[in-house]
Amino acid sequence: MTHLTEGQKAPAFTGINQAGKKISLADFKGKKVVLYFYPKDHTPTCTIQACNLRDNFAVLQNAGYVIIGISPDSETSHQSFTTKNNLPFDLIADSQRIIIDKYGVWGEKKLYGKKYFGLIRTTFIINEKGVIERIILKPKSKQHAEEILKN
Repeated sequence: MTHLTEGQKAPAFTGINQAGKKISLADFKGKKVVLYFYPKDHTPTCTIQACNLRDNFAVLQNAGYVIIGISPDSETSHQSFTTKNNLPFDLIADSQRIIIDKYGVWGEKKLYGKKYFGLIRTTFIINEKGVIERIILKPKSKQHAEEILKN
């Protein structure tokens, strides 16, 4: 679980997206940012979540949101994932877990009774002033856009 709280300034970051371009949180000052952390490209639940955001992209944009996804996958993996699923938003490669650790979304997980460490699916809604407005813990992949739009 993240150490960050709602009302706190969002940690600044810079990362590389699927096209090799630098993306910083500062680039989106004055805009509402949906910063969603997901475990792995090309996996069923992560694909459902990304496609839900893709399918509702226009609605989210009209509501003033910019969407940025982050996972520990590489730029190459993100590029393939974006192309295969026709994703219209940036995915940042964070294989060194620099941004992931800043946001506190790496931790112990369980799968089939086995414990391991990995990325904990979490979404941060950051307002125009760079403050965390909402944190969605365990977002519902099939209804993620709906969760974001719910105030």
